[in-house]
Amino acid sequence: MSLTRSHRSGGTGERRASRKDAAVAGRLARWVPSLVWMREYRPASLPHDAIAGVTLSAVLVPAGMAYAEAAGMPSVTGLYASLVALVAYALFGPSRILVLGPDSALVALILAAAMPLAHRGGAQAVMLAGALALLSGGLCVAVGVLKLGFIADLLSTPIRHGYLNGIMLTIIISQLPKLFGFPVKGESFLAQVRELARGVMAGQINGMALAIGAASLAIILACRRWAPRMPGVLIAVAAATLAASFADLAARAGIAVVGSLPRGLPSIQFPMLALNEWLALCTTAAAIALVTLTDVTMLSQTYGLRSGGHVDRNQECFAVGVANVAAALFQGFPVSASGSRTPVAEAAGAETQATGLVAAAIVSVLLLFAPQALHNMPQAALAAVVIAASLALLETRGVLRLYRLRRGELVQALVCFLGVVLSGVVAGVGIALALAVLMFLWRAWRPYAAVLGRVDGVKGYHDISRHPDARRIPGLVLLRWDAPLFFANAQIFRERVRRAIDDAPDATRWIVIAAEPVTDIDVTAADMLAELDEELDAMQVQLCFAELKGPVKDSLKRYGIFERIGERYFMPTVGRAVGDYLKANRVEWHDWEDDA
Repeated sequence: MSLTRSHRSGGTGERRASRKDAAVAGRLARWVPSLVWMREYRPASLPHDAIAGVTLSAVLVPAGMAYAEAAGMPSVTGLYASLVALVAYALFGPSRILVLGPDSALVALILAAAMPLAHRGGAQAVMLAGALALLSGGLCVAVGVLKLGFIADLLSTPIRHGYLNGIMLTIIISQLPKLFGFPVKGESFLAQVRELARGVMAGQINGMALAIGAASLAIILACRRWAPRMPGVLIAVAAATLAASFADLAARAGIAVVGSLPRGLPSIQFPMLALNEWLALCTTAAAIALVTLTDVTMLSQTYGLRSGGHVDRNQECFAVGVANVAAALFQGFPVSASGSRTPVAEAAGAETQATGLVAAAIVSVLLLFAPQALHNMPQAALAAVVIAASLALLETRGVLRLYRLRRGELVQALVCFLGVVLSGVVAGVGIALALAVLMFLWRAWRPYAAVLGRVDGVKGYHDISRHPDARRIPGLVLLRWDAPLFFANAQIFRERVRRAIDDAPDATRWIVIAAEPVTDIDVTAADMLAELDEELDAMQVQLCFAELKGPVKDSLKRYGIFERIGERYFMPTVGRAVGDYLKANRVEWHDWEDDA
């Protein structure tokens, strides 16, 4: 008997331990998806992922270096950031083929924050950019762990169009001096435009640099338009580099080239900054985190829908945060989801994140054994890469669509665009975020409210402003309120109720609030309801609610409003409210239905 009990006890303990281990493994796999895809990896996918990885590396090497130069960093940091981001996302990213790396949407933010503080040149700039990646990455990790991925929804489409267009135009202007072959000193958008125009008028253009940059830009745009499967970026940059090498254009024509790159993989280096520098970067880091989260969630959802899978955006936030923290520790700068390189991986046949690992291995080989192959790469060609990417992200069709469909949202886009161009990128993103919150508050502050009536041949009760032939029940006002009730709109609700009573064709006995759209009532609004109920009692008008949600009704019970008004005056449907009114007041009106 004791042996049997012991055996059973042991079996139960083993099952409990097994379930506990399975639960731990499940939680670990949620945050480290590579544990799943690596275990389930099919050998048949390897050729597809390998080819896609080679193709991807051909694009991300020149693009990474170009974005680094555009952000004011040494070009090799673009390779470091690309390498680390690819590996980190392959380990922690939930998306099957999403590619992370340096991104044009972040270039202007990095440049605006790091350059004014980079008093000691390139090394200081690298540390500042690393600090930005560390801060923004930490914010992204926190958003993912705390399941706050909905923050990415703060930027509406019009606001996103506006700030992206502003950022892209800012980047294009910042790259034109490299394309023309002469430097400018202005930091703001307008100052750069003035300096650029002054240099052009003074004849400072380097003809050879302009020829290389224009030819590179033409090749990239032509391949994008007529041969999208061709690696236009690689062709343009490789041709420019070969031309500069064989003709020795750096010495003979004075064009700027990348120069020598350090050999080897990046070493761990924590950004060592003063406290005031960390504090100065916080605002920009928050802006970078918001832009990054928006880009990552949009792209991951897009490619998730294509593959028929569901992507957890909180996990996406966590993964991109880890990638940024890793980039910070290995001499990189902030990274995001790439809207230009992900399609390259997809078109090349990528099936899993092994594509990113293959591309990372090729970048590693380049850094270890052939860094001098990039020595003569012209800066003008890299500028063309950035300009081409920025042109692709300009949202002209989206803005024209806003013009056709909703002029008010077009104004939002223009305000954000002008905010970025005139006030700077960081301030512009802040304006975009503030405008998003203000527009939300505006819609909630002054929501739509409708008096309802009965329409022949149509079930239910409908807005009399849209149905002028709707009939109203004598002595009853049905008012629908299309928003939560909170401190900002409480008095407006009160005014709408009084106006509906005053405008009624007959003396009002009951006013029923069709409250199905009301998702919350705060304390300020509850106090207003108590005062309103007292006013209506003095006017011999009964306040009622129909279709009020359970959680909102529970709040009114806590506030004491439910008891004050009376349970019988909270009806489940508008139809029931109409029926109760007719019975309580002995009103003869036969054209109604109890739709409870």
